[in-house]
Amino acid sequence: MGLTYVDVVVTGPSGASRSVRFMVDSGEKYSLLPQSDWRAIDLAPKRRVTFALADGTLIDRDVSECHISLPQGDGHTPVILGEAGDEALLGVVTLEMLGFVLNPFSRTIQPVRLLLA
Repeated sequence: MGLTYVDVVVTGPSGASRSVRFMVDSGEKYSLLPQSDWRAIDLAPKRRVTFALADGTLIDRDVSECHISLPQGDGHTPVILGEAGDEALLGVVTLEMLGFVLNPFSRTIQPVRLLLA
């Protein structure tokens, strides 16, 4: 199994934008934006959320939202405001909000079939 990366543009409320290379993590709920990137686009915390790490440790992190542009499409998404040393992660909430899914066989981002019942 390999890792999948995607280059995207993130934009904050002031219109400041930045190109960021994200690792696509289908096991991660929220996307995570590294500290230098969210500060560069003028994001501010909107709420604080408790997250569980893989080893069970609980940590509190601030969450905000930004506009994100993938090669396949764009939209708004919540993002965890990363701290020093954190890597950019693209989570499933962002993918689902934009109507995409990570294909586990080809390791590519593809449109998801949306159903209206």
